[in-house]
Amino acid sequence: MDSYIYFIAALLPLVSAVLIYQTNPYRALLTRGILGAIAALMYTIMGAADVALTEALVGTLLAVTLYAIAIRSSLVIRLGILCQMRSEDNPDQSNSQLNELIADSRKIFNKYNLRLEIVTFDDSSDLMRSLSNKEVHAICLQAEEIGKEHSVLEYRFQIITRLQRLHEIMIANFKPDLTHITYSNSFIETGVLL
Repeated sequence: MDSYIYFIAALLPLVSAVLIYQTNPYRALLTRGILGAIAALMYTIMGAADVALTEALVGTLLAVTLYAIAIRSSLVIRLGILCQMRSEDNPDQSNSQLNELIADSRKIFNKYNLRLEIVTFDDSSDLMRSLSNKEVHAICLQAEEIGKEHSVLEYRFQIITRLQRLHEIMIANFKPDLTHITYSNSFIETGVLL
């Protein structure tokens, strides 16, 4: 028997093991495509052309395409902010701090293979409503807009998120002197900021 068949057959468990240990979803998707191509090649060599065609079309092409669409759409963090917080024509101190916060957020979320998308709103009621309607995953408010009950503010922005895992990522990575991060399930249910 030809030795190249053993080599191709040995690639299947090797590529499968590589697939299992991938942490980046895009690399895992690419590895899954390679695994499907190797399996289709193996079926072709063994004389099962119909199974090879099915594996190539469904197992490799269609599955990889659908997973790529799903991964692309599901790995997005939508952060809602007010338009006046991000006005480009008036770069004051809070705007530069907001830009710093956004830049740091992008770096942090990139480590988790997440993409940050900024969604702007005209007024705070629309911003709050977008969180309760699940249009955004988190909202960012200036500390002064939250309330004046503190005589000295320890942070500049408050981020409220409706996702527990997102809250855990932010707490572990964000600067506490710039942001205060809140996970609020009751806010989502009642629409009232606690």
